[in-house]
Amino acid sequence: MNIRAQVSMVFHLDKCIGCHTCSVACKNIWTSRPGTEYMWWNNVETKPGTGYPALWEDQGRYRGGWTGGRRDGTKAKLKLQGRAQGLANIFFNPRLPAIDDYYEPWTYSYRHLTDAPQADVQPVALPVSQITGGRMNIEAGPNWDDDLGGSEVYAAADPNLAALTDEEKRQLFSLERMMFFYVPRICNHCINPACVGACPAGAIYKRGEDGIVLVSQDKCRAWRMCISGCPYKKVYFNWRTGKSEKCILCYPRQETGQAPACFHSCVGRIRYLGLLLYDADGIARASARPARELVSAQRGLILDPFDPEVTEQARRDGLDDKAIQAARRSPVYKYVKEWELALPLHPEFRTLPMLFYVPSLLPVAAIVEGGLYNTGSDYFGGVMRAPLKYLASLFAAGDGREIERINRKLVAVRVYRRAQSVGDIDAKKAEGVLEAAGLSPQAAEDIYRLTALAGFEDRFVVPPFMRERMVEVLEDPQRRKEDAGAGYLRKIRRRF
Repeated sequence: MNIRAQVSMVFHLDKCIGCHTCSVACKNIWTSRPGTEYMWWNNVETKPGTGYPALWEDQGRYRGGWTGGRRDGTKAKLKLQGRAQGLANIFFNPRLPAIDDYYEPWTYSYRHLTDAPQADVQPVALPVSQITGGRMNIEAGPNWDDDLGGSEVYAAADPNLAALTDEEKRQLFSLERMMFFYVPRICNHCINPACVGACPAGAIYKRGEDGIVLVSQDKCRAWRMCISGCPYKKVYFNWRTGKSEKCILCYPRQETGQAPACFHSCVGRIRYLGLLLYDADGIARASARPARELVSAQRGLILDPFDPEVTEQARRDGLDDKAIQAARRSPVYKYVKEWELALPLHPEFRTLPMLFYVPSLLPVAAIVEGGLYNTGSDYFGGVMRAPLKYLASLFAAGDGREIERINRKLVAVRVYRRAQSVGDIDAKKAEGVLEAAGLSPQAAEDIYRLTALAGFEDRFVVPPFMRERMVEVLEDPQRRKEDAGAGYLRKIRRRF
């Protein structure tokens, strides 16, 4: 085993209200500079929908992520190009999204309201491009199809609908059955990042102590292969500086014990942050598994921080006891590994993303009995408005069994809590539903409390970054010699 630590996230989609507060918080802090006007390191998409940039999920077009690689299944291969093709295309990258795939950022000519000559009509503030400075007609925006604002015109272009039958699509887009939910997205800080593999200059790297993926502004040479290589399109090009930029997971805030800005500002409290321990020796094999085995393979990489063998190896690999304690308190570990409720977004991209989502249970089609909206006490008591195939395409590489299993658990917790708080469901029947879903009453209570009642310190277990020790090791030759055996020097070399 080669144990490393990764700052990871969980987004609970049942709690997202689509307010975009997270996006605005990130925008105000990190991308309010010239050249970053069109960048949204955090954005919230309505699903079904085409997303931002448009059709980012279509890897037949962008060729992001990895393929299964060798026939023996031991190594994934970069989907964008090999070394020879990369050299041939180094001055021309054909797989880049254009500005129209994002949107042309604009502001308004507010000065015209006061400087306009006297006339018989009220002056208006006309839209002005923030790139060219000229007047423009607004044709798109980063959330143009928000709340199905484009109706089925945008929703019908969602690549995830390809798995649905014509009848399922017809029912989905019937007005009385129209449904949508929100998917907030930031950089996944993957443990097998395709952006790192695609960069010819080696400018993108993972920090050894926390796994955060960063772009070195000194090394970046504007080849923009990272943008094409990232299947989630979360690397952006700053047209003013000529450098690539991306979400840095607010590491300056985390190093002082604060949660990232988008996490801190989240109105729905959907976001959780914590440390995961994983086995780096298994990355190549896990990322090369068949598509429907990728979720379980990634879950298998995550190690139990309570296992004495794991903790002992973690210490030998340079992890401090404070980091191990943080991993034990991590809400992400509970959602992803202990309860198995959270899934990665598009695991078939094979980047092993470390941002996980609890799929939206969504409203169900039900009946009214005795004046009560009754969906029954079991998962099959109602009909899910979102087809399992659609959710499976998003979160389980097409494996509907993963979504069904999670939905059973989510419904079972609701049934159990309804029996506890409302009392209109027999307690023994509720416990039977829990048992059928593979949960104990204590687990159901823990899930309920972390989902609905968790406070700030429960949702955000920011690990100790130990930056002061890293600096000491770098600056003190004697300390480097003493700590080399403990793994600190090797950890720092991974970073630099």
